[in-house]
Amino acid sequence: MTNGTRTFADARRWALIGAELTFDAVAGLDDAGYAAPSTLPGWSRAHIAAHVAANAEALSNLVHWAATGEPTPMYASPEERAAGIERGRALPADRLTAWLRRSADALEVRMDQLTDEQWRHEVVTAQGRTVPATELPWMRSREVCVHAVDLATGVSFANLPADFLAALCDDVAAKRAAAPGPAVTLRAPAAGADWELPGDGEPVPVTGELHDIAAYLTGRDADLRAADGTPAPALGAWL
Repeated sequence: MTNGTRTFADARRWALIGAELTFDAVAGLDDAGYAAPSTLPGWSRAHIAAHVAANAEALSNLVHWAATGEPTPMYASPEERAAGIERGRALPADRLTAWLRRSADALEVRMDQLTDEQWRHEVVTAQGRTVPATELPWMRSREVCVHAVDLATGVSFANLPADFLAALCDDVAAKRAAAPGPAVTLRAPAAGADWELPGDGEPVPVTGELHDIAAYLTGRDADLRAADGTPAPALGAWL
């Protein structure tokens, strides 16, 4: 079920909020701080920061595509994407932080320069989806908002805007509904929202706060419980 709609202006706003949360999350980190684990298995905070910085540059490639009509993929290849993250995570703390901010600021400037017509031009994402350029701010807002939490420096899903969380749940639930998985009914009474994940068997009812449901849907630790008190069914990868 869709519990609302997201607008282009919403996505631009969320991208800016998420970027600031990310900057705040890494403020003051030294080399040891960046080397500490993130919430993602096998990734340090430096991996997360490098990924977010590289994502800004990759989305800038798609902005260039929209502006010029010249096909410019997000990444040259999956291998080059992974290599870029490895290079970035090995940077000294001050250089990694500078890259994170510089790439984010450059992306915003480039998006600001697109005309209404250019925003309607189609580009191809790293997953092979053909989308209008108007989808790019939403793609960016997901990256910066969710990974600000993954940096594990104190930002939580509860710190993210409620309207972003609702849009995120809509987006992730729709993706999960198209893939095999457990049948789950998710309800956030305080937000007046619910989502259905179809699957085999009787749906498992799960009720919680909006921020906890967003964390659960994106595969993060939310400690949600089903109505019978058992843990909410484990979900597969989101992206």
